[in-house]
Order: sequence, then C-alpha cells, then structure tokens
Amino acid sequence: MTSTQAVPPSRGRGTVLRRSAVALALAAGLSVGALALDGRDAPRAPATAAAPAGRLDPADLPGGITALQAHLKAQPKDATAWASLGAAYVEQARTNGDPTRYAQAERAVEHSLALRPTDNDGALAGRAALAAARHDFTGALTAADAALAVNGYDELALALRVDALVELGRYDEALAAARTADARRPGIPVFTRLAYVHELRGDTDAARRILTQALDSATGPGDRAYVATALAQLAFNTGQFTEAGQRVDTALRAAPDYLPALETRARVQYARGDLRAATLGMEQVVARYPLPGQLVALGELYEAAGRGADARTQYRLVTAWTALAHAHGVDTDLDTALAEADHGDPADALRAARAEWAKRQTVHTADALAWALHVNGRDAEALPYAERATAPGYRNAAFLYHRGVIERAAGNTAAARRDLAAALALNPAFSPTGSQLARQAMAAQRGTS
Repeated sequence: MTSTQAVPPSRGRGTVLRRSAVALALAAGLSVGALALDGRDAPRAPATAAAPAGRLDPADLPGGITALQAHLKAQPKDATAWASLGAAYVEQARTNGDPTRYAQAERAVEHSLALRPTDNDGALAGRAALAAARHDFTGALTAADAALAVNGYDELALALRVDALVELGRYDEALAAARTADARRPGIPVFTRLAYVHELRGDTDAARRILTQALDSATGPGDRAYVATALAQLAFNTGQFTEAGQRVDTALRAAPDYLPALETRARVQYARGDLRAATLGMEQVVARYPLPGQLVALGELYEAAGRGADARTQYRLVTAWTALAHAHGVDTDLDTALAEADHGDPADALRAARAEWAKRQTVHTADALAWALHVNGRDAEALPYAERATAPGYRNAAFLYHRGVIERAAGNTAAARRDLAAALALNPAFSPTGSQLARQAMAAQRGTS
C-alpha cells in the first residue's frame, strides 16, 4: 500500500488506448522550464490559504489542487504551499493512474526546498511520497525520516514511514512505526495503515476492528469511502461477499465515483456470479485507472466470458503502461513479473521478479518470484519462496493457490491438496482464471490420488 489510500480496478479497450496516448502526449509536451502550474490545471477558483496535501479532501482532490495553484499565483514564494501542491500531485497521479504527474510533483517539491532549504518537513514528506509512488521505498524511508527529524508529528511523513517499511518487508518495524504514528497523530491515515500491518501479520480480526472504529470516526465523504472500501476489500479477501457488498454500498453512497470502491464492487459482482455486471464495472474502472492490476483483472473477466481477443488486448496494454511509467521514473518490476508470468513472456517475468527481489524482500515479492520460477519450470527453486510468501501468517488466496500448484509440480501431493483447498476455502472467487484453475487442479489431484 502506498500513499494515503488503498486498493483500486475499469472500461473498453479503445478508451484505455486513448488514455495512454493522451498521457504520452502530455508527457512529451511538458515544458522543461515550467514548474507545476501547467496549462492543464489553470487556476479558476479564487485564491485560498494553502492546506497541507494530507488534509485535502480526497473526494475533491482536483478542487484542492486548483485552489493551491490559485494561491501560488498570488503567493509564489510560499514554500509550504509548493510542498502541499507536490504531495497533492503525487496523490492525484496515484489515484488516476497517470504517471505524468510525477514530474510536476518533483518540480513542486524541489522548488519548495529551494525556497526553504531547512526546517521544511512538508517538502521532505512530499519527496517521500514521490519516492514511494515511484516504488523507491528505500528513498521514501530516508525522506520520511528526514521530515520527521524536522517535525516528529508530520502526519504524512509518519504514514509514509509505515508504508516504506511495509513495502521493504520490515513488518515488525512497520508495526512499531504504525503504533508510534497512532500515538502522535491518530486519525484515518494512521488507522488504515495500522490495520493493514495487522492483516499482513495474519490478524484480520484486529484489522477489521481498527477499520470499523475508523469508519465510525470518519466524517468527510472521502474518508468514509476510503475506510468503507478497505473494510470491503478485507471482507472480499476472506470470502465474505455479502459483507463486502454492503461495505461497498456504504463507500459509494459517500463518494459515488470512488474508483477503489467501483473496482471492489466489480470483484464482488463476479463472486456472486454476475459476470456481465462485473465486466461492465471493471471496464469503467480501467477507463479511468488503467494500471496493471486492473488491466489484468479486466482481461481475466474477458477470458471468463470467452472473449479471448479482448483479454489479450488488455494484457498488451500492461506492457504499454509499464513503458510509460518507467519513462517517468516508476519502478515497474513487480507489476511486470506478475503480468508476464500469467499472460506474457515467462523469461521476462523471471527477470523482473529477480530484480524486484534483489531490492526488497516482502511477501508479495516472494510470491512473484515463486510464481515466475514455476512458470519457467523451476519448481524446486520456487517452493521456498512460495513458503516464505505465507510465512508471516498473511492469508492470501492467490498466494495459497500459487503454493499449491508449485507443491503439485514438485510432487508434494498432500501439501498441494491442502494449499489449493485452503485457497478456495478462503476466497473461492479470488481471480476469474485462477479460481477456475485451482478447481481443475483439485479435480486432477483427486483423479491421481
């Protein structure tokens, strides 16, 4: 998890292609000498006092950015406002899936530091947010620590320190950091991170309790949508589809266009057997948020519907997105490994998975490396990584499915049956294609036992 929000998923292939083309054109058209106030967001609102990005309403991020831009037109030497604008651009890039925003964010943050080189925790926290968004988690941790050295109560830096430690696989330190953040700046950003650390450690009851309390304390529509969606995702991941649907409804009542909630709703619709509604819903999400995970999810729904050509188009778009993201400084090795392993070139998948593992050893990179080794026929090497992916107690149906398939290929029949059954018991709809393959593998196990 990065930044201040949680999970997302999309629309038609043509729309996605157009969006990619627009993004590339915008990237090429940026003025080298310009700072962040480019023509796309020309100020329209009256100038207002700048607010830290972490306090901008996530339900109206464009409005907050417009207000910051207007303020900076009038007060161009306001270092705090430049820092806020940089962090807001990072958040907008993350929520819209548009990596071209990162260059603007970098210019805004560095301009803030040029205006105020010392005691500028806001800009240092913005630098941490940008590094995390580009998947440079070591850099994010360094910048967050620098911000906290200036101001130990900086809300964004406290949250990003937790994120960086999670993404580096340092889960015990992440839990300690989350507790420190909770003691210093309790609130929605910290509560959701504390819950996620507990979930990674296998304590879903604690995660649900914290998120429920967070939802009870949330007042703004953006916060309510964010927390309700996190609860929906937690319920979906553990196969509780009725609760997941109810939580999604709560989120969408608060913020009808909230993309992570729309994605989760599509996944729940698939789990309930409504493939058509799920596909339409995921198409809506991909049209606005064409990231690898969502593109693959839509491709798999197309596969489930027998639309092989449409599915292959989605998988090719993953390659286009990763090239665009890489051009804007985003490390895409984990996305590449996962997409290529199931829907592309196995050799590329393994190359990317090894590169990611060399940088950070988490449950997610362990699973990706295990699966990449498997699709290259190296199951004996894959098995220790598959075991490591589930070692902290994290219950993830896809991880269990991968481990079961690898166990089966390695000749460990009983272990394979155990893990495949566990995956389907935890979440029988964890993936349109993966769930079906897990059932087929179980059937094959019964036929050979």
